[in-house]
Parts: sequence; structure tokens; C-alpha cells
Amino acid sequence: MKFTGPELCEIYRRMRTIRSFEEKLQELVSAGKIGGFMHLYAGQEAIAVGVCAQLKGTDIVGSTHRGHGHCVAKGVDVKAMMAELFGRSTGTNRGKGGSMHIADVDKGMLGANGIVGGGIPLVTGAALSAQVQGREDVAVSFFGDGATNQGQFHESLTMASNWKLPVVYVCENNGFGEFTPTEFVVPVKDIADRAASYAMRAVIADGMDFFDVYEKAGEAIELARRGEGPTLLECKTYRFYGHYVGDQTPYRNKEEAEDWIQNRDPLDIFESKASEAGIVDPDEFRQIDGEVAALLNEAAEEAEEAPMPSADELLTDVYVRY
Repeated sequence: MKFTGPELCEIYRRMRTIRSFEEKLQELVSAGKIGGFMHLYAGQEAIAVGVCAQLKGTDIVGSTHRGHGHCVAKGVDVKAMMAELFGRSTGTNRGKGGSMHIADVDKGMLGANGIVGGGIPLVTGAALSAQVQGREDVAVSFFGDGATNQGQFHESLTMASNWKLPVVYVCENNGFGEFTPTEFVVPVKDIADRAASYAMRAVIADGMDFFDVYEKAGEAIELARRGEGPTLLECKTYRFYGHYVGDQTPYRNKEEAEDWIQNRDPLDIFESKASEAGIVDPDEFRQIDGEVAALLNEAAEEAEEAPMPSADELLTDVYVRY
């Protein structure tokens, strides 16, 4: 294992922060303290952290409606994220973006996107910008399996392959497009197979294993940075909650869900491998658990007390002013 103890602890901290952030949101939404739809990322932590651990600060990521995990993995401030979800002026978007539009451009996070596949062409454009300007930056687009049936997916991959853009397309295949099983609407067994249509490199990773994602994402990112074109990286994963908070998942097989959650938890897999390598003592992970829990309790308390945006800011921070 090529990681040091402190590096493994920081990786675990990111993954635990994502998991605990989502669990805290589940609690807050259920208590009626936060309104609106929340699409939780729990179960997919190894993908966001595995990919973003390979990125520089100036690299760009684009997200989906399930974007909290990507924000945390790219280094967006957790307290500002929580304030945003409470609709407070101290939020990343001054309380006017919310869950499906949370963003922090200063961190290279272009934002979540409520349109299925809507972030794919934005990230493709960011990659084109980097290429034209001669910057060695890479752009990464996260999207779900459902987005691969959208036109902008095919258009973007065609353009990126033709022009050898420095972009990595990360498909988080969690087996369901909202409530529909992937195999019901996708004619190929592996979404990675679609890359052949664009003469594009494709790789499949175990999305529950940080180390597998890290290795395969790192190779794809390095190739893109060297000007050798894009990669479609399919990560096989599973979301632990429903499509949104409150979804009772009647469309999901109960035994299948329990198997993924009990036996393939990405945090458990990570801790097991790190501990077996003899690099990190499990007690260090338990300490991190406590520190993250305290941080999120503090973030929720501060967000709840923070001021709402004032009425005179209604037309600020928008693209068009009337």
C-alpha cells in the first residue's frame, strides 16, 4: 500500500464526512428543519473521494442532483454547505441555490445540477477551455447511469473524443435511474461498452472500493492531463437510501439492498484494508468518527441560527438582471 498513515486518515475523514453529512441531513429533513428534496450520496463515497483525491485545486468537477459527496470530496466547506441547505445567507450560494444547485467555483466545483446529465456538457466545455488556454487542468464529470440515455451524454463524448479533450467521464452506476432498474432501460450490460462508439478508452471500477477507484481514476486523469484524451470510467455502486429522503424504495429488492449495505459498505472496506496493512490503528478511525460527528452537529446548529438572505439580494448573483 503506497499511502502513509496520515494520508489514509485524511481519506477516511473525507469519506466519513460525506456519510455523516448525509445521515445528518436525513435526520434534519425528517424533523422538518430543512425543506425541499434531498438526494443522499451515502454508499457511493469511495467514488467521489477516490476520484477527487487525484485532482489538483484548479481541476474542475461537475456534479448531479446527488452532489453533496462531490462537494465534500473537492474540498467545499462543510459548514457553508449546511448553511446553503438551510437556505441561509452564509451558505455557499448565499442560500439561493439549495441542494441541487450547490456550488463553489473557487474550489473547482461547478455545481450540482437538477437536470439529468446537465453537468456533462458543462464539464466538456471546461475541458475545452483548459485545452484552448494551454492549461494542464483536467475536468471530471460525475453522472448516473440514467444520464447515459440523454442526448448531451452522446454529444459531449463525441466532441471530447474527436478533440482529445482533458476530461474524465465518471458514471456512478448505482443500478437505478430514479426508481427504474438500469437493465430495464440500458441495452448493454456495462455502460463502459458505450465508449467504443466514440473510439474512447473505457474502464470499469468497483465503486465500493476506494483503492480500485483511486488507481483507475488516477490513470485516466494522468492520460487526460498529458493530452491523450478522455476516458469513460464506470463505477459499479449502490445508493444506501432511496432516490430522495422519504422514498421507501418499494421498487428495490430488500435482500439485495441489505447485502450491499451490510457486506459492501465502502467505509468498512476501506477501514478493513487500511487496518490489515498495519498502517492505521482502528482507534484512529473511531477518533475521526467522533470529530466528524461534532463538526456536523456544530454545522447544523450554526446554520439553523444563521440569517436568511435579505430581500434586497433577490437579483444579485444571477446571470441576468432585469
